[in-house]
Amino acid sequence: MAQNGLLINYQYCTGCHSCEVACQMEHKLPVDQWGIKLAEIGPWQISEEKWQYEFIPIPTDQCDLCADRVAKGKKPTCVKHCQSLVMEYGPVEELAKKINGQPKMVLFAPK
Repeated sequence: MAQNGLLINYQYCTGCHSCEVACQMEHKLPVDQWGIKLAEIGPWQISEEKWQYEFIPIPTDQCDLCADRVAKGKKPTCVKHCQSLVMEYGPVEELAKKINGQPKMVLFAPK
């Protein structure tokens, strides 16, 4: 059986926290714990016309890729509720092929 993962194109992540909230609600996690947590990088100025300012959703050790939801044929709740549609769930090998040439993508394969 192929291992599934989570592909995130953080070039377009707006940092809305929908993935975090959806995960907390789905898994009934305490307020200070997350199955996926948004990391904010920046803002800082790199040059006169360029800034570093990114948001990257990162699965924690509590992420099981919504095993119960997926077993029912549904997407992980973070993917379903992503407002920017930057998250994709599927077989790691297929997701890895989509990274080629993309400047700001990360692939997570939590166990």
